[in-house]
Amino acid sequence: MTSMPDDTTRITATALTTRLDGWRQRVDAALLDCLPPPTAEHQRLQAAMRYAVTAGGKRVRPVLCYAAGEALGAPAALLDAPACALELVHAYSLVHDDLPAMDDDELRRGRPTCHIAFDEATAILAGDALQALAFDVLARAEALDADCRVAMIRSLGEASGAAGMALGQAIDLAAVGQPLSLAELEHMHHHKTGALIRASVRLAALAANADDALTARLDRYAAAVGLAFQIVDDILDVTADTATLGKPQGADAARDKPTYPALLGLAGARRHAAQTHAAALAALDGLGAEFELLRKLSGYVVERSS
Repeated sequence: MTSMPDDTTRITATALTTRLDGWRQRVDAALLDCLPPPTAEHQRLQAAMRYAVTAGGKRVRPVLCYAAGEALGAPAALLDAPACALELVHAYSLVHDDLPAMDDDELRRGRPTCHIAFDEATAILAGDALQALAFDVLARAEALDADCRVAMIRSLGEASGAAGMALGQAIDLAAVGQPLSLAELEHMHHHKTGALIRASVRLAALAANADDALTARLDRYAAAVGLAFQIVDDILDVTADTATLGKPQGADAARDKPTYPALLGLAGARRHAAQTHAAALAALDGLGAEFELLRKLSGYVVERSS
């Protein structure tokens, strides 16, 4: 990847890594507390749920939730439930995306996908259960007041359902083998990838009781970050190897999916990633030093190698 413009040098790369690792460890521990304990009667389903959630990953959505919440002054304890709910929805979406009827993948995060490790029916049920658990976690979040919980449930529902992530996946499946314009490609990814990333910041804003104007600015930031994340994913599908990606290299091309490198070329896709990073920074223009970590996170998304 080429170097992206970044004026947030006050947070070093080491400090950023430390913060990200801390939040990943926090949400990993909270997720284990959320998952149902193993029982003899439902052991296979519960094992599949744990398998899907504990496979590791970048935890970008919880990290964004914690980072945005911190910038807005929300204690981390108020962010644990939304951070877990976001990752549970993301985990369910990956389990279902990997199914034979969808992307038909056999490798995810360096391990066999859930339907390969268990079986297709168990994977479907595990995804269903993880999605339901996400909303249960929010409903039971006693650290948040009732109005906030309801608003979070509604926001996450909109982001993950027929107006958000599920719609994006439907568009993606219909687009296989079809030429898309840049506007059409971005429309798809605003839903498939961007909707849940935007929800990560919106849930943090709800926890912090942020005003509408600031929430709107953070939403513009997250929309740009979501696009940048997908552009880089498409680039890495071409340039990285399977061991680095944790999934088959070149899978998008093999399925004849529309991607940014296919449409713009690698150099053009990299320029477009830089432009979306600049748009994310512009959304935060004029905000104080407490938003520096969010600026740095946008750069991290664009510069990542896996």
